[in-house]
Amino acid sequence: MTTTRPVKRNSPDGGLYARLEHPMLHYQVLLGATGFLLALGLVMVASASSVFSYQQNNGNSWALATRQLIFAIIGVILMMAVSKMHVDAIRRWSTLFMLVVGALLVAVLVIGTAVHGQKNWIEFGGPFRIQPSEFAKLAIVMWGADILDRKYHLLEQRDHLLIPVLPVSGAVLVLVVLQGDVGTAMILTPIMASLLYFVGAPRKWFMVLGAAGLSAIAALSIAAPYRMARFTSWLDPQADAQGTGFQVIHGQQALGSGGWWGVGLGGSREKWGTLPEAHTDFIYAVLGEELGIIGTILVLFLFCAIAIVGLRIARGTDEAFIQIASLGIVTWIITQALVNIGAVLGILPITGVPLPLVSYGGSSLVPTLLAMGILMAFAKHEAYMQEQR
Repeated sequence: MTTTRPVKRNSPDGGLYARLEHPMLHYQVLLGATGFLLALGLVMVASASSVFSYQQNNGNSWALATRQLIFAIIGVILMMAVSKMHVDAIRRWSTLFMLVVGALLVAVLVIGTAVHGQKNWIEFGGPFRIQPSEFAKLAIVMWGADILDRKYHLLEQRDHLLIPVLPVSGAVLVLVVLQGDVGTAMILTPIMASLLYFVGAPRKWFMVLGAAGLSAIAALSIAAPYRMARFTSWLDPQADAQGTGFQVIHGQQALGSGGWWGVGLGGSREKWGTLPEAHTDFIYAVLGEELGIIGTILVLFLFCAIAIVGLRIARGTDEAFIQIASLGIVTWIITQALVNIGAVLGILPITGVPLPLVSYGGSSLVPTLLAMGILMAFAKHEAYMQEQR
């Protein structure tokens, strides 16, 4: 449990120390970083999607940006509502949330719609649809944290450590893989592993699970030609520059042409039909082209701020549920950001996962904002507990 640093009123650094140790600092940083990333994302979606939207929506360049704004408003309302909830209330909703998400994942296999070869969407008429696998990330974190906290004093026994978290999470993972969504499955796996790791599961388990996961990814990649093409294009994009390597090459060209300060907001050339998925998976490339290295570093800094605050919240509490849930959310957000950015930079294969809070897509944006609201609720709770000490 962390302690508050005493501040000397006659010290020249007292004001800075006071601000750094303010009970609500974590909440303020989370709110600021989330708000900045969200605002930046809305601006970049409006810019990156304008040409595509014009072509797909009868000359309306702002259709996708407007839709993203609606999702953002819904997400922010939910985020602020959750941030005001008591921790116990959040826990009470975790099991029901998991059941609803599980039911939706099953429903996708029956009534789902396929997009880009992945049957992971449920249509609600018109342009609106949801991707339940995105909500599964938050469901596993919150439900898993609740279960592990309830069994915290029994976790030295292997059966209690593994059951029911591992089989239920494994079932969710299988449902996602059956939908063809290997990218989301690659994010769910470290989330599941982090929950067990943070409560002290033996490290050798993760070596076995890691080997099994890599073997499964390899098998799925070989079974689907388009996944294998993504892998080979990552190894050598120039081998098929007009085919499988096209997206990687043009993503790197977008980043490289931005320089330090970028070509200016709205000035991207790659978004004019050259760079596929410019407003979704490769929005970081357009951001780098328009806002330059400074813009890309700013995004990395904001994600680092969220990660540091999440870790500080986990370290500063003696409540297992808050510890596990905070670390699980941080693992999810940072892993997904790194996988997305790594693909744009060519460090990792393209997996089709969005950049949290920035990429277009309500199914990704809303649960991410909910997760940030939960972290804010934890920050408020810890501020209250600190004041009571």
